[in-house]
Amino acid sequence: MADKQGNVKRKESTKKKESSKPQEKAKAKESSKPQEKAKAKESSKPQEKAKAKESSKPQENAKPEENAKPLENAKPEENSKGPEDPENPEDKVELMELPPFEVITGDRISSFYFKFQFRNVEYSSGRNKTFLCYSVDIQGGGDVETLRGYLEDEHITAPHAEEAFFTLLLPECNPELRYHVTWYVSSSPCVACAAKIAEVLRSRKGMRLTIMVARLFMWEEPEIQEGLRQLRAAGCKLKIMKPADFIYTWDTYVEPEGQTFTPWVDTQENYEYYEEKLSEILQ
Repeated sequence: MADKQGNVKRKESTKKKESSKPQEKAKAKESSKPQEKAKAKESSKPQEKAKAKESSKPQENAKPEENAKPLENAKPEENSKGPEDPENPEDKVELMELPPFEVITGDRISSFYFKFQFRNVEYSSGRNKTFLCYSVDIQGGGDVETLRGYLEDEHITAPHAEEAFFTLLLPECNPELRYHVTWYVSSSPCVACAAKIAEVLRSRKGMRLTIMVARLFMWEEPEIQEGLRQLRAAGCKLKIMKPADFIYTWDTYVEPEGQTFTPWVDTQENYEYYEEKLSEILQ
């Protein structure tokens, strides 16, 4: 019995010893983690400092031309070295002057511009130019000379197309000849142009002018309406372009560029609208 009990006691003590090993290992493992983390954190600091120090240094092996090369699309002021030195002429920045807006003349209009600028819409947003197609029949001694072409303007600094016609294309008229002038214009004249046209017609008795407009310019304004009435009083005939007039203008003054032209769907409707408004203004 003693041997059996002794054996039993030894077996129990062995089990206790074996069962205590995993717990001791787990405790040892857990206790070692904070120390390992602390050591890892401390050991990483010098490396981070070293990397930060290296990154702050300029690239020693970079090519000079790569570091000094300016951006190709940068503006002149972005490429300037710094404040100008008035004593050193080389440091002065030259400002590029843009050419002034000019009145453009020619024989035929681009088909794209015609389809956009001449469309007789009620609200002409984005159409900030005036396109004027002209025909001048000069009669004298039984002979007739015809001039045709077009003008376009920029409404910023350049004179408007209506004024440019008289200053550039027909600055003088022979009183012994008769001039029959017809315009096909993308919009009716402004106040200043209406006054200028009326002045020219009163001074040139041998000139007759007919203005065919695609749409009325700011026709609701009282001063615009008064300008149109002054034109009629000076002998100018004002008319709204019909669908057939757009086709004629396309065939006569437009470079088709392989395209064909059919009046817009609402051309007739818009013509009737503007025709009614013009009749009310001139009555």
